[in-house]
This record gives sequence, structure tokens and C-alpha cells, in this order.
Amino acid sequence: MESDSQAQPKTRLIPVTKWNEHHQWPPIGGLRHLIFHEKSNGFSKVVRRCGRRVLIDEAAYFAWVEEQNARHNR
Repeated sequence: MESDSQAQPKTRLIPVTKWNEHHQWPPIGGLRHLIFHEKSNGFSKVVRRCGRRVLIDEAAYFAWVEEQNARHNR
């Protein structure tokens, strides 16, 4: 029997309003811009919604940033 920690990688879900308590960049306004345009910029991979609450998957966010850097450095 596998434990839950082996089945799924650990990630932290951070509410948009609390993002700057954990990371300096981007500011909340920048995150909101990315969320508003999530369908056209691929940011939907990062956003999780629970009711009205909008959460950012921290691991997915940094993976998305690396993906954007790789795309623009070609």
C-alpha cells in the first residue's frame, strides 16, 4: 500500500491575497493580471479555485515561469 506522500508530489496552495507573504514577486496586481488572461497565457495550469477562493499552486507557478523562460529564450 502506497502512502499519500508517495502518490502525489507535495505542493503549497497559496491564496492570491497572501502571495506576497511568501514571495516578493510578482505583486498581487501582477498575479491578478495573469489570472484574468489565464486562458490565453497558459496560467490556467497554475490557478486552482475552491468556491470563490482563488489559489496559486506554488510548484506549478515556478514550473510555468521556467516554461515561459524556455519559450522566450529559443
